[in-house]
Amino acid sequence: MGFSVQRWAAWAPGLVNPASWETWLATPHPLPADGTPALSAMPAMMRRRVDRLGRIALQTAYDAHVDAPDAPVLFASRYGDLARSVELLTQLARSEPLSPTSFSLSVHNAIGALYSIARGDTSSYSAIAAGEETVEAAFTEACGLLSDGVPRVMVVVYDEPVPTPWEHFSRDVAFPHAWACLLSASTGPDAIHLGCATTPSDAPVTRQEPDALPADLRALRFLVSGASRWEHAAGARRWRWERHA
Repeated sequence: MGFSVQRWAAWAPGLVNPASWETWLATPHPLPADGTPALSAMPAMMRRRVDRLGRIALQTAYDAHVDAPDAPVLFASRYGDLARSVELLTQLARSEPLSPTSFSLSVHNAIGALYSIARGDTSSYSAIAAGEETVEAAFTEACGLLSDGVPRVMVVVYDEPVPTPWEHFSRDVAFPHAWACLLSASTGPDAIHLGCATTPSDAPVTRQEPDALPADLRALRFLVSGASRWEHAAGARRWRWERHA
């Protein structure tokens, strides 16, 4: 199933609109680690419950959705709100009482639930985490929904640096960020196709060019740049993103 990006949005400290993102993706440079969007579209009572990562993810969701009709939303994050989970585990280790609100918001689907409630939107919502293939898993699910006849699907991808004490396990994410794409099915010349092949165990290893961007932002760069192809190797699998001319 081919798809096209109807609208997209992204947010990171210092990058708050598509124009600034396109410039940065062409020539990446270090960004501030601190910053939080206003998230003014969400009611204040609900907004106060959301941590920084949730605000960043929800800001992109609102920006990409704008006045489009309701659609299924796939929230994809490799780590989710890990900082909140670390805080809860620390409190447990100290035999301190846990906040029911904090606990309820620590689960992977909490951000999607808040978005649905705030919008009064009864469309389907999913939370996806698939390690280094999280973006591909989300877009595979989106393509499945489009193949079933859903007119549009939104994918929201978000992550932030892994907190202590787990930061040594992954340094892929250097700054908090999120991006969202509103997708529709497409069979046109610029339709994007996503495929996957398995590399035989005895196949020669193809070295990938070094890239300072995490995999999810490389995917975003492909989606918004008009490039013809991008490949993402993950273990024995090779994901191929293509635009068929």
